[in-house]
Amino acid sequence: MLALAGLLLTLLLMIPVRLSIARIQAPQPQAFLILGGEPAREKYTAELAQWYPSLEIWVSSGIHAEETRKIFSANGVRSTRVHIDHRAVDTVTNFTTLIPDFRRYRIQHLFLITSDFHMPRAKAIATLVLGSQGIAFTPVSVPSNQPKESNLRILRDICRSLLWIVTGRTGASLQSAVDLP
Repeated sequence: MLALAGLLLTLLLMIPVRLSIARIQAPQPQAFLILGGEPAREKYTAELAQWYPSLEIWVSSGIHAEETRKIFSANGVRSTRVHIDHRAVDTVTNFTTLIPDFRRYRIQHLFLITSDFHMPRAKAIATLVLGSQGIAFTPVSVPSNQPKESNLRILRDICRSLLWIVTGRTGASLQSAVDLP
């Protein structure tokens, strides 16, 4: 048990080191990651993407793919820049399912885009999941009128992120059994 605790502590202590190295190697974001779920996030990113014409855009489990492509096209963003991925079933898997893609593209720094009420949980997950892989992120919040998510949801997804770091599994199949307000 002590050895397991020591291993987990070592892994957690490596995350700030890996994040620092990633920020040094890639001080500016190299791509966008949108946590889907609300069209406002795609619209906001489409406008922001005009200022960063060389950056690729990943949309994780957003609105219908055709609607997403229309939003980006209407804002002059080439469809070849937009990668739509519907493998994720929740916020933790928004990150974990895309890790192989980010590795393949050698991405070390992302713009992380989600709604302001969702950002605290997204940042907690990103710190663990992306940080454990040496990928830094710059959060960009999309304004909304929704209340912030509960600390219990954040804690639940921190635990799921730690589970993924240790086992490669997120516990997504168990989520509905422990869904919190």
